[in-house]
Amino acid sequence: MPAAMPPLPASRSAHRRAVLTLVFCTLCWSIAGVFTRHLERAASFEVTFWRSFWCLLFVAAWLAWRHGAGWWRPIVASGRAGLLSGAMWGVMFTCFMIALTMTTTANVLVVNAAGPLLAALLSWVVLREPVAARTWAAIVVAAAGIVWMVRGGVSSQGLAGMAVAFGVPVAAAVNIVTLKRMGAHVDLVPSVLLGGVLSCIVTLPLAWPLQASGHDVAILSMLGVVQLGLPCVLMVAAARHLGPHEIALLVLLEVVFGPIWAWLGAGEVPAPATLQGGLVVLAALVLNEVVPRRRTAALPTGAAR
Repeated sequence: MPAAMPPLPASRSAHRRAVLTLVFCTLCWSIAGVFTRHLERAASFEVTFWRSFWCLLFVAAWLAWRHGAGWWRPIVASGRAGLLSGAMWGVMFTCFMIALTMTTTANVLVVNAAGPLLAALLSWVVLREPVAARTWAAIVVAAAGIVWMVRGGVSSQGLAGMAVAFGVPVAAAVNIVTLKRMGAHVDLVPSVLLGGVLSCIVTLPLAWPLQASGHDVAILSMLGVVQLGLPCVLMVAAARHLGPHEIALLVLLEVVFGPIWAWLGAGEVPAPATLQGGLVVLAALVLNEVVPRRRTAALPTGAAR
């Protein structure tokens, strides 16, 4: 019988789990489009309200399961870091939908492609984390892949919507750096709940009067739990083991998975440019993750730094 493989070092094992967790998160985030196509009456702001509402209920239940009757204590203990992260979650939950009502989906996706660049720059300034040349290359290649995917729908119209959409990558970068800097010292899962509360406060007046059917509320409750609450909670945990620029790059997989779900669940056959750009994004992310691991594994013991 062959000898058993030695276990991975704790840091590498934790990193691999974090990468797989974040890939799972992007799979969850990417189902929004295909399920919202089956809504009957709910639209735009009401979709955001109900999704955020069920998200905050899920996180509250998660905290109750973890902490019992004192579920509210982690919210207080998260302090200013929790408030900042919660505000950023709230911006991300709402700005994307508001932007879609003001400009095209292609314009919004192109703006969101700036996320990894902003995260890398902010982590370099705030955390003093160096960014490898291969990562800068992966950021540029992945952004180019997204532009190629949506190039047919990009236009100069809806500049105000693009400005609103820019709030998403900015908030994501600030949130990722906050999670990385404070996540090891403070439980920031409550910040997802705070983000849901803020999103509900902002979107309820815009969504009123609520017109969603029971069928719509059922779909949106599923999205609030599976597409928003669960992956956001898991991302908070995964962020402890990944660099900010790495997180922002991996999150771009949502753009790759989304058209696949629409193809499988709604019969929307993706255009050739969508498939081509998606492969470019996927190749950039895989190379950024795999190449350094292989290089480290090939070094003699003690040579890796």
